[in-house]
Amino acid sequence: MTKKKGNNPNQGKWWEDEPAYRLPYEDNDFMMLDELRPVRLQLELMKPEMILAQNNIRSTIVVFGGTRILEPKECEEQIKVLEAELEKKPRDPVLLKKLAIARRVEAKSGYYNEARRFAELVSRESQNHTGADYVIVTGGGPGIMEASNRGAADCGAKSIGLNIVLPMEQMPNQYITPELCLQFRYFAIRKMHFLMRAKALVAFPGGYGTLDELFEALTLVQTDKTMQIPIILFGKDYWTQLINIDFLVAEGTIDPGDLNYFRFADTAEEAWSMIRKYNKDPRGW
Repeated sequence: MTKKKGNNPNQGKWWEDEPAYRLPYEDNDFMMLDELRPVRLQLELMKPEMILAQNNIRSTIVVFGGTRILEPKECEEQIKVLEAELEKKPRDPVLLKKLAIARRVEAKSGYYNEARRFAELVSRESQNHTGADYVIVTGGGPGIMEASNRGAADCGAKSIGLNIVLPMEQMPNQYITPELCLQFRYFAIRKMHFLMRAKALVAFPGGYGTLDELFEALTLVQTDKTMQIPIILFGKDYWTQLINIDFLVAEGTIDPGDLNYFRFADTAEEAWSMIRKYNKDPRGW
């Protein structure tokens, strides 16, 4: 008959190597089981909430926008690299397509500067030593997100980055306040944190991610699942070409009153003025 490990004094503390003996919250294999997803969701909700409360973050302004809309000088550098490659392969269709796209992105690079300026305006006027109101919060990545965190940093203000675990690694941008740089596994919980303290939302041009976040926010406001907040679509030409909202009204799939949930803006000053006006009188913004 084989003796149990515990009966062999020469094996020391054999139980310390057994997975069953580990404390549940110290057992990573256990915590990552599918059955533990509800627990992970709760922890992902609670940890950022506690950190933001500890840092006295009372209210935020959410900024969404594309990761690919870079600073003008970065766009110029990318174009120069592609042009140099085309000199070696002047008729390469792949390079020609990349160059055309790069030039389209460069045409939108001014939004980077506007996002940076907007975040600086908001942060300079709103934050003080006793607490943090209207703190800029972004998805924590590059592009418009970087510009917004950077604008807050320009005036020494706090800003938040809510990064997300993705198959393609996305590093937090360098301008997020370190103690407010948070990481999420679940999009649903991340979206909750975007809106839990939000007093306004500004959506700059972007792609699938920006559209997803924008339309979820519009839906939550429309259905009274979150407080009414001003939603600013930054860059009227971009948004009116991308989405025909009037078509939805004409087709009867939304009400005419649903157009009142958002406004267009083309400058940082205009967007910030709209938000301040809304907070004075939501009916007249």
